[in-house]
Amino acid sequence: MCMSLRIEPMKMAEVLIKIRKMSFAQEMSIKLGKSLSMSGDLYPADIAPVLALNKYGQMTIFPMAWGFTHQATPKPLANCRVETADSKPLWRDSWYRRRCVIPASWYYEWGYPVYEEDSRSMSEHRNTKKIKFAIQTEGSDITYIAGLYRYEDHGGMQMPMFSILTREAAGTVRDIHDRMPLILDKEDVKEWIRP
Repeated sequence: MCMSLRIEPMKMAEVLIKIRKMSFAQEMSIKLGKSLSMSGDLYPADIAPVLALNKYGQMTIFPMAWGFTHQATPKPLANCRVETADSKPLWRDSWYRRRCVIPASWYYEWGYPVYEEDSRSMSEHRNTKKIKFAIQTEGSDITYIAGLYRYEDHGGMQMPMFSILTREAAGTVRDIHDRMPLILDKEDVKEWIRP
């Protein structure tokens, strides 16, 4: 599944200003060699604003890097399947203890265009150039995407790293790709973070 996120700075200006002032966010940025812009187009390995519980059990915004690291791959693991997250060792602890939500204006998905009158064969269809779709929760400026996070050591600093949960595609997204992020309604955000 190919995906990136879009965060419109005007919609989340207050949050972005607050995070950029955090000394922890600045240290993270230096250790990882990543920008603290956290707006515009974000890709795996970028730092993003993420909602999670603080040590007092209150929902708070944190800077987190996108993608768990694993010795089996040089690339960050940017997403995981919701169907197996509670059973696979890499995700299990986060599934039960470290849930988060990534607020984004929309997410981008790459897929094949679908036409009403499409007489191409499947191989011809697959040879068509993929295009980028911007996907957003209907009627909302913010799309709440469910995720998991864990702490990883990077240069002697414990940093929170998140991955996005994916599920089988539904609705019109099904025509673009077979997987999509697990998107929450605004009223379900607290329940997701506090299972």
